[in-house]
Amino acid sequence: MNKWDLRFMDMAKLVSGWSSCFKPNRQVGAIIVRDKRILTTGYNGAPQGIPSCKERAECVREIMGIPSGTRQEMCYAVHAEQNAIVQAAKLGLSLEGATLYCTHQPCSICTRLIINSGIKRVVYDEGYPDEFSLKLFGLAGVEIIKFSELK
Repeated sequence: MNKWDLRFMDMAKLVSGWSSCFKPNRQVGAIIVRDKRILTTGYNGAPQGIPSCKERAECVREIMGIPSGTRQEMCYAVHAEQNAIVQAAKLGLSLEGATLYCTHQPCSICTRLIINSGIKRVVYDEGYPDEFSLKLFGLAGVEIIKFSELK
């Protein structure tokens, strides 16, 4: 593992602390990097103008009994990866050839956005119960690496 991978994952973990997710184990952070420069950051949280789960003091997924890794659309939060990609769009930044560092493995919805944004490498720390996302990355030729397996 090189020092840059370590530093960028540390930054993704720092960004995860900004999450407005009610569940501490689901606070996710992401950064997108190219040429050793951070292009954007993202964390999971409610869209602009909508009260967050922290503000509501409840998790709609928990209330509805939705298992992790399923029905991602049933949540107030926008995923960290989605927010990082949206930030790039708002700033007019191309993500072609970039690397995304994320505290958690992307879900299949985020995976499709990552693929279409031109990101070519994803490094994640914690797993997520969505095997389909890994299959999509493989089909698209996007390198996906678990942080603990970096050499």
